[in-house]
Amino acid sequence: MTRFPNRRHVLAGSIGAAAAAALAAPANAEDAAVIDARVNLALGRMWGKLPDTRNLAAQSKAILIMPEIIEGGLIVSGAYGEGALRMNQGGRFEVTAEYYSFASASLGLLAGLQTSAHALFFLTDDALQQFRTKDGWEIGADAEVTFPDAGLIAQINTTTTQTPVVGIVFDQDGIMAGIGLEGGKYSRLVR
Repeated sequence: MTRFPNRRHVLAGSIGAAAAAALAAPANAEDAAVIDARVNLALGRMWGKLPDTRNLAAQSKAILIMPEIIEGGLIVSGAYGEGALRMNQGGRFEVTAEYYSFASASLGLLAGLQTSAHALFFLTDDALQQFRTKDGWEIGADAEVTFPDAGLIAQINTTTTQTPVVGIVFDQDGIMAGIGLEGGKYSRLVR
């Protein structure tokens, strides 16, 4: 006997697809001042919650801070956020060099809604140069990125890791099963 989906399943799938489409393609990008304010707050939270990231930052050429990535959907899901690339200027990361967006979309057994922040620490000049010159830079395809557990951050440095980029995810809130940063693309924003 063939079973057809009931209205609730169709409605839930439609809402999930609409939410994913809305998240993956933003209607209005934030202006530079808003992005900078959010990046400053995210840096403060990261330094406070994960103090070992300061040592990692001291070894980095630059940090890309994505202060709020919104991920959501049901079956079809998407994620979007905007952030800034901050260059290491004597151990300080106060001046924005460029603005970037992160977007991803996926299809599969995914469900939920989540917000998170993440930072990419560029440990080599070559990795930073590749990131800055390629539009549509992708984790896993354009560079190998290590995402250590919070307890392992203190052990990572330029001599112990073979990975030119280290990523840290923090400020996770909500429930999302089956989605990650892999496959998402970073693109430069003009602000």
